[in-house]
This record gives sequence, C-alpha cells and structure tokens, in this order.
Amino acid sequence: MNAINELWQEGQENQETAVLRLITAGSVDDGKSTLIGRLLLDSKGVFADQLKAIAGSKYTRAPGQEYDLALLTDGLEAEREQGITIDVAYRYFATPARKFIVADAPGHEQYTRNMVTGASTADAAIILIDASRVTDASRVTDGQLLPQTKRHSTLAQLLGLRHIIVAVNKMDLVGWDERVFQRIHAAYQDLAERLGIASYHIVPLSALSGDNVVQRSEHTPWYGGLPLLSLLETLPLETVQDSGQPRFFVQWVIRHNGSGPDAFRGYAGQLQGGAWRTGDTVQVLPGGETAAIRQILRGVEAVEQALPGDSITVVLDRDIDLSRGDLLVAAADAPVARQDFEADICWLDQQALNPARWYWLKQGSRLTQVKVRAVQTRRDIHELRSVAWSGTLAMNDIGRVQLRARDPLALDDYDVQRATGAFILIDAASNQTAAAGLVRLDAAGAQPAA
Repeated sequence: MNAINELWQEGQENQETAVLRLITAGSVDDGKSTLIGRLLLDSKGVFADQLKAIAGSKYTRAPGQEYDLALLTDGLEAEREQGITIDVAYRYFATPARKFIVADAPGHEQYTRNMVTGASTADAAIILIDASRVTDASRVTDGQLLPQTKRHSTLAQLLGLRHIIVAVNKMDLVGWDERVFQRIHAAYQDLAERLGIASYHIVPLSALSGDNVVQRSEHTPWYGGLPLLSLLETLPLETVQDSGQPRFFVQWVIRHNGSGPDAFRGYAGQLQGGAWRTGDTVQVLPGGETAAIRQILRGVEAVEQALPGDSITVVLDRDIDLSRGDLLVAAADAPVARQDFEADICWLDQQALNPARWYWLKQGSRLTQVKVRAVQTRRDIHELRSVAWSGTLAMNDIGRVQLRARDPLALDDYDVQRATGAFILIDAASNQTAAAGLVRLDAAGAQPAA
C-alpha cells in the first residue's frame, strides 16, 4: 500500500510540473524545424526507431553522417520532398525542470495563418534569424531584417506573447563572428523598439551542431547568457490569465434522467478570467437572466471553488434557457453587449476582405454573423507603423477595422480578457478561416482612435 501511495504521489507531482507552450517563427530556411529536432534529440525526447527512420529517409539533406533533424517535425510528404514546413507541427518533451509543448510554424508568407494558429495558445516565441543570410551589413542596417521576421515579431507582440527569444542561428556558417551577431542584435533591438516589445532574449547558436542549444558552446566565449534550453527552463510562467472577471462560454448542455425527480441539468465549459464559488450570482449573456451557482463539478467531483483554466460543469439554482455559445459572467461586472466594435485583424484568406459580405464570427463557442463596415488602418510591415487605409485587406495584411455583428456580443479588450477579446472570421461560402481578430476597447468601453 505504501508503494502504491508513493507512486500516486509521484504521479501527482509530475502532473503539477510547469508547462511552457512555445512556438518557433521566422523566415523561410532559418532552421526552425532543425532547432526543434535538436531540442528533442539532446533532451532525450526521441526514440531510437525515430532516429533510424530519419537516417534512412530518402529526403535527408544533412551532411555526412549527421541526422536531418528537421524530419522529426516535418512529417508531411510534401514537407519532406520540398524541405519546407507547411503546417504547424506540435511536439512534446520534458526535462526535470519543465514540460514543453512546441509548435513548429512555417516560414513562408502564404502560411502565415498557420503561425497565427500556433501562436494564439503560446506563452513564448522563438524568432529565428539565419546569420548566414545577413552577413552583409547592408541587409540589417536600420533594422532591415527579412519581412517574415518582422511580420512574425509583429504578430507575437499583438497576440501578447509574454516571452520572445531571438535565436541567431547558423552562426557556424559565419565563423562564430561576434560582429555579425552584434549587427543582428542591433537590428532586432531597433525592430523591438518600433513594435513596442519591452524585453526579449537573444542567443547565438547552431541548431545543426547543437552549440548553445542545450550546452554552452566553446565557440562563443563572448556570449555571457544561458544556452537556449536553460533559458526556456527558467522563463517565469504566469498562471492562466486572471483578470478578476469570470467568463464562461457554455460548450455543452448536460442532461440526465429527463424529467424525473432526480433530473440533472448542467452546463459544461472552461472558466476563464476569474474564480467562482458556489452561491455566486451569475448573469447569462446576451439574454440577461440571472441565477445562483448551486453546484460546481470538476469531473464527477463536487468542489466549492473553480479557478481560471478549470474545465467544469456548473449547476444553477433554477432552470433558464441556456445553450451552446451563451456566456455566463459574474452579475456584478457583466460587460455591455454590443453590436458595433473595433478590432485588429490579420487577414488569412487568399480571397481579399470584401466589405459587402457577411462573415461568420466565432468567439469562444458562440457563432454569429458580422460585416466589416470599414478598414481604418493597415500595418506597413516594412515601416512597422499603421497608416490610414480605406481599401481592402489582402492575405497576411494586418489592420484595424470596424465591425457590426448581427447579434449583440459580450466583448472585452483582448489585453484584458482573451476569452471574450479574441475571435476568428470564417468565410461563409468556403468555410475557410478568413481572419484572426483581437477586440480593441478602451477602459470606458468606448471605441479607441485608430
């Protein structure tokens, strides 16, 4: 019995190990997939049969007897054939200090939407820069980094990623020249200041050889920071966003025993933004009805309190009309439901934005229709500033728009509460994801200036 208890306790401790969700981003051929492969290999996260498989692959491009580590994440036939990343690949590994969920995002401009998908749930971004492609000083003067480096950094900043790490890769191809590293550092510092990135880390490394990835490299005596994995293990992690304002989208209405005397009606979903206790009064949006929480279930266990991030079932003290997509909030701080609002969007569809069309808007589990009334500004990816714009938005454009929803929506500013501040737009004809959006409201609830 003692042995069983010890195993159970060990399992509980393992489950409580902190998890860091991160994404690799940057331009084409910067070495994103190879870097993840190196992290997996050197952290003992790769099985022997996987190494054997990539060693015998007809698509290997590694020199000599080296492993082509990119094949550990590039699993699609088209990816291996072309030597590029097309779709986001998720990989999992762990060290004694932390667990990691890594998203390998493609670098090609046409797949920017895949990067947005991976970054939307990430805590940190590793922005890779290929040192061998910017050895000419004119390529980095005045912050002239590659466009995708700028675009991915912009998106990481807009999405509110808490940590940005700049990995200057392929330093071995420039002879570990400190001057090259310092030029790139100066270029990215200028980029960060113009984007409003308050802080970031920068590491010189070689993903292919493993220098400064897990172990410190003897080739960089001039670098005084941590190797990449040690840096990832020590990044401070915040708990699930807690704004003090509970938000609970109903995902599923659970019914048991029909209309019998022991009939059960509960509402399942994930709590965001704040804590709930039994007895708290909640309000249903957009309907406006109020009720008290009679019971909170985590799985089949009744609990007195639910915290942000908990997946729970809520039982109310009275039956009201609730269905998937409805939002439960604390009655004391219910947001105002509105139909007109502003948002920053990244247009992801090959078909340009058409202001004359209706699009489906998905916010949490809620689905309604919206129309883009006007485009106010467009982000110039080269000048890194928003410029007044009255035209449309094409694929990968980032802009501030005015929207009108068919039904009232409970909205929060994205920087305050992501659950009700983020949404996607869906093309009603093709069912393609057309845009990812971030609601922008000022503290008083009025619309901000563009």
